[in-house]
Amino acid sequence: MTALAQLSVAALDLDAIAAASGRVVVIVTPDGKLGLPARRINRLTKGALARFVESDGFETMKDGEAKDLAYPTGMEADAVQVVKLSNQASSALCRKAGAAIGAALGKADALVLPGSVKRVEELALGIAFKHYSFTDHKTLDEEVTVPSVTLAVTKPENVDLSTVTALAEGVFFTRDLVSEPANVLTTTEFAKRLVELESLGLKVEVFEEDRLAELGMNLLLSVGQGSVTPTKMVVMTWSEGGDEAPIALVGKGVVFDTGGISLKPGAGMEDMTMDMGGAGTVSGVMKSLALRKAPVNVVGLVGLVENMPDGQATRPGDVVKSMKGDTVEIINTDAEGRLVLADVLWYAQETFAPRAMVNLATLTGACVVALGHENAGVFSNDDAFCNGFLKAAEAEGEGAWRLPLGAGYDALIKSDVADMKNVGPRWGGAITAAQFLKRFVKDDVPWMHLDIAGVASVSTPTTLAPKGATGWGVLALNRMIDDMNAEMNKEG
Repeated sequence: MTALAQLSVAALDLDAIAAASGRVVVIVTPDGKLGLPARRINRLTKGALARFVESDGFETMKDGEAKDLAYPTGMEADAVQVVKLSNQASSALCRKAGAAIGAALGKADALVLPGSVKRVEELALGIAFKHYSFTDHKTLDEEVTVPSVTLAVTKPENVDLSTVTALAEGVFFTRDLVSEPANVLTTTEFAKRLVELESLGLKVEVFEEDRLAELGMNLLLSVGQGSVTPTKMVVMTWSEGGDEAPIALVGKGVVFDTGGISLKPGAGMEDMTMDMGGAGTVSGVMKSLALRKAPVNVVGLVGLVENMPDGQATRPGDVVKSMKGDTVEIINTDAEGRLVLADVLWYAQETFAPRAMVNLATLTGACVVALGHENAGVFSNDDAFCNGFLKAAEAEGEGAWRLPLGAGYDALIKSDVADMKNVGPRWGGAITAAQFLKRFVKDDVPWMHLDIAGVASVSTPTTLAPKGATGWGVLALNRMIDDMNAEMNKEG
């Protein structure tokens, strides 16, 4: 598993700057004025820092960007990284600046001198997020080392990195799960890793196929009929919020998706290792909640399955009865994620009576066509609940865009032989998928469906992540849960 850079806070010691090894990072405000740490570095380097700040190179840098002064004379450090950032910079800019630091870290330790920057925790979060590289299956010439990053500030007692670390650990957990190949992250291995979260105080229960059959979760089971890998459901419970009903998070965990009998084209099928991204995000949120001891009640449920074609696989045209009791005509076995979620959503409501429910899935290519890789698709039956999430996502810089639901779309999944079919026509595919899921949500339960097909894994780096798994949603859902808890406490 990928380890975080070791973040710590220390009191600023100007005399220690000269002897600091590895990398030294100094913040310089856009007006070019040198703060106390910068002035010390300038003196040690015989004016090199001031000359750089007065150059066109610094002038053309944007807020949050960074450049290196290599092998600075008068210092033990290999490089001085100069970051351009105003003291009152926004959270987003501080994270961007931190990401510039994290991207350049490598194996070397770093001494970071934030100066008078107000949002030091946001700077640290950016450092942690960007210094990520999934190397579990690479043969490396030497052992992977985890750098130590010390943020030296005048008042270390005012900087608390515990929440930063908890959030970063959750995001890394999600990224690692999404990055794993399917021959490693089987449903059994996935469940094992979730059971290990019990050491953090989560209650974790694994449901095997015989139990799922007893519960009538036939839609979930139908997806895995063609695979030798056993279908499972894992339920993670965090109960630190008193007697209040929990918030339920439900994730699609298709560890590999061939499309089943409705076989996908071969080109790009290797990317379908990430089709468990919804379950990965739910798992990361639950880990973060436990690590930061959040005073909330949240239950995370993930359906784990592999969608493969063989003689036992579900056929197009098969009719399957759901846990709810409704029947589904399976037109396309590659529209399997909604079958996984439907039964797990119903189980969540029947068992936990949640006060609100969110499901996440890499559900449709149609959502990627509509929104690209900038935004997840958001669907909801409750405006206030949805707006609260959108506000949280915007605050965390995680793109999300609301798409409609409606009776007209619902009519597109009407079946001639069953209560509904699992796909509609080609147009509006992300919406008809959401309409299908809505059939398995009780009218009095605030619900939201997040289609994360375009944002769970990307082919180019983002501000806070290298290319590949992003961990999208861990931050926004943590914030949304906190906001809902604060609002409930205020009303109480």
